[in-house]
Amino acid sequence: MTHEGPEPRLPSARGPVSAAVTAYLLDTGPLPRHEDAAGADVHGDDLQLALYLCYELHYRGFAGVSPDREWDPELLRTRAVLEHRFLSALRADAVAHDSVEDALADLLVEPVDGTGVSYFLRDKGELWQVREYAAQRSLYHLKEADPHAWVLPRLWGRAKAGMAAVEFDEYGGGRADRVHARLFADLMTDLDLDTTYGHYLDAACAEVLATVNLMSLFGLHRALRGALVGHFASVEITSSPGSRRLAEAMRRTQAGPAAEHFYDEHVEADAVHEQVVRHEVIGGLLAEEPHLAADVAFGIDATALVEDRLAARLLSDWQAGRSSLRTPLPSDAAPYSSHIS
Repeated sequence: MTHEGPEPRLPSARGPVSAAVTAYLLDTGPLPRHEDAAGADVHGDDLQLALYLCYELHYRGFAGVSPDREWDPELLRTRAVLEHRFLSALRADAVAHDSVEDALADLLVEPVDGTGVSYFLRDKGELWQVREYAAQRSLYHLKEADPHAWVLPRLWGRAKAGMAAVEFDEYGGGRADRVHARLFADLMTDLDLDTTYGHYLDAACAEVLATVNLMSLFGLHRALRGALVGHFASVEITSSPGSRRLAEAMRRTQAGPAAEHFYDEHVEADAVHEQVVRHEVIGGLLAEEPHLAADVAFGIDATALVEDRLAARLLSDWQAGRSSLRTPLPSDAAPYSSHIS
């Protein structure tokens, strides 16, 4: 199935808060009480899904949900409660670098003995794990670059020009067949996955929802434009070496030519993007607004936090021989049993 097309269907609720948000979107019930939203587990499925539902209204929305809900005042108030809970946890838990320079320096260091997901998949990952990784990441990659585009109206000068140049590449340089979301859909086709936008939302774990929510949180708030730039820097600086490892994983597991091409494309493109982001986007932003330096560093640190939590979840499940998805992918040869979180 194609990743283009109508709005995705609403997912199943994962708790009382996401159930109430879903009911409100469908005009069948009230929103959750603010104290219930504020009291939900910040890292749990219920809060992260509820926040994801609110944010998705700014992208493609959902089937059966009125477009007017995007700017519904009551829903925005509920979203603000969820955002405050999430942002407070990020500020409390993320490692705090003293400067942007220190944060960037750590990003540029490749560990000799890496233990992350890309290392695991490159060295010993099996095809079923590669397929799961693609299904989880599809929540972002089928709208790749869209969350970052929110920051463009909030920048000017060198920062805007540099950001626009990188985004232009992400959107295929004007060619629909080279849009990175399209390339990821081709990767999914090679892996026999459904490329319908939002198809794996029901199956995705809370930790991957948090990685996408982070982008939307930073992108949708002008006050967090520095954090968005920090997040973008993290993505672009770590993408090239990580993509090289994932390209090797695709080749080793014989995932298919389109799967290999997606990551090969990012090895080359993101090596260039890294320089543009560091020198033009960050450099240009801080030349104009030096007071945003702490926000840029926070964006880098918060990104590391949510990505590390996702990596821990995936590796814990895979090393135990179980699926990382709430609903395992259909496969006659699946080596794992059902694992509902």
